[in-house]
Amino acid sequence: MRVTADRILIVLLGAIGDVTRALPLLQRLRHGYPQARIAWAVEPAAAPLVSGHPALNEVLVFDRPRGTRAFLAFLRQVRAQRPDLTLDLQRHLKSGIISRASGAPVRLGFHRRNSREGNWLFNTHAMPPMSHFSSKLRQFFAFADWLGIEQTPVTFGLSLSDVEAQRVDKLLDDVRPPFVAAFVGSSCESRLWFADRTAAVANALATQGLSTVLVGGSGDIAFADAVAHAAQAPVTNLAGRTTLRDLIGIFQRATAAFGPDSGPMHIAAAVGTPVVSLWGATSAARSAPWGSETGVINGEAPCSPCYLKRCPIGRLCMEHIAVDAVLEKIVSHVHQTRRCH
Repeated sequence: MRVTADRILIVLLGAIGDVTRALPLLQRLRHGYPQARIAWAVEPAAAPLVSGHPALNEVLVFDRPRGTRAFLAFLRQVRAQRPDLTLDLQRHLKSGIISRASGAPVRLGFHRRNSREGNWLFNTHAMPPMSHFSSKLRQFFAFADWLGIEQTPVTFGLSLSDVEAQRVDKLLDDVRPPFVAAFVGSSCESRLWFADRTAAVANALATQGLSTVLVGGSGDIAFADAVAHAAQAPVTNLAGRTTLRDLIGIFQRATAAFGPDSGPMHIAAAVGTPVVSLWGATSAARSAPWGSETGVINGEAPCSPCYLKRCPIGRLCMEHIAVDAVLEKIVSHVHQTRRCH
């Protein structure tokens, strides 16, 4: 259905991995609506991914911790956009309320089978139902299909300014290239691998002439410190010292990256870095990093995927992911990258 729109609003507040995987839809929207004013409603954690994006005109940031009064003020800001078309990619109650508040005559969201909390009640149009265990990036891309926008290659449009690139260079001052980036954290404890095994991979990579750089947020510092302590080879520990924008540059400079299902995993894939991803509590069929599907390693367990935040049985699925399997995938990706260059 082709919709005439001079103003478009994307509603996708988070998480980081979801926002990253929606960037190709933004790129395609810009291709289909070259003159439109496109805005994105997002929460602070993922805002750096869209701020300054070349395909976007405005970012509307909702600071959730400030409470109800802030939310009402945010809804007024959304309403003032007066969009002709709103795309609700979040599929929850809150995004539905934001979509409805936009007042757009066409508000497109997910089918009720693919959404929660009555989200579909707030939108005027719904996508056809989709398989739950299917690529979320392709689910987002389906919005462009529904709008009749011609297909385009998958691109994310992530890049750094000169100042940002210089900051990344400074962070990596002491790193001997080539290096592999290990993203060690995740939003859910159940997805984590193990510090001693991550250290064992770093040790083995050192014998191949590859340095290891650890990246993670402030909540991952203890895990990264445990990795650095267990590793015999020197590793560069940047956990808690980087911004999302820094990660873009670090992954751009990395020969490969590895770690569990997380937002940084998707950023690494978005900038074209080969990714080895480790799965157990969640499904790679739904969330494998784009372009690195061959780098998926599944930890087998009868309860996998469970989607629990915390595992009551010691992350049995992740226990079944061996160091040698991870190392083999990384080295294979590194060799392929070198052949391409």
